[in-house]
Amino acid sequence: MKIGITEFIDCAHFLPEHDRCCHLHGHTYKVDVAIAGDHGAGMVMDFSELKKRVKECLAEYDHHSWNEFLDFPSVENICELLFSRLKTVLGKPLAVRVGEGEGKWAELSEL
Repeated sequence: MKIGITEFIDCAHFLPEHDRCCHLHGHTYKVDVAIAGDHGAGMVMDFSELKKRVKECLAEYDHHSWNEFLDFPSVENICELLFSRLKTVLGKPLAVRVGEGEGKWAELSEL
């Protein structure tokens, strides 16, 4: 069984030596997180617990520059970073999709 939530964070970044994105600018990032597990006891995980853990993880990045955390903060690298952090925090099979603005996203999944 899979369950998921969506959160939003606002972050700045620039892509060194990129022709268009080389200057500091910002996006609202849509972060979809899904986990999988047994729901034999009624739930894979309580939604409030899932939201709490994800929000705590994302709070480290919200209203910061991704360049503080990544040398080349493309949406692919941001997704990989968040996946790694959330895998540690959630400890379950996981999928993370990061949307950068409208209609652009990267996804990493083990589901």
